[in-house]
Amino acid sequence: MLDHLSIQCADAASSARFYDSVLEPLGGGRVMEFGEVIGFGVAPMPTFWIGPLTSGNGFRESHIAFSAPNRRAVQAFFDAAVRAGAEVLHAPRLWPEYNENYFGAFVRDPDGNNVEAVCHLPE
Repeated sequence: MLDHLSIQCADAASSARFYDSVLEPLGGGRVMEFGEVIGFGVAPMPTFWIGPLTSGNGFRESHIAFSAPNRRAVQAFFDAAVRAGAEVLHAPRLWPEYNENYFGAFVRDPDGNNVEAVCHLPE
């Protein structure tokens, strides 16, 4: 249902490095760039965009959940985020309150957004 999502970043270069590292284990990467505006996804279609902060007053947290093909990819996303210095919100685990196979990990990106990788498949 989601075609694409875009967020503004206080430090676009730092956020780009973060998303380069955490999206690679999920099968995504940079697909398009227009200066500091970067589109990530699976070629040829960018579905997640970041760019410099250009509007709004103050920070408004977003929650962004990326699909992972399997639980190993969720773990790899988490490991990459920790290496990138992300604050850990929730280490990878099952979340049976969401559904019996919901396996997710949650971290904060450089701007403080709640970023998740989730797999809905059984192990």
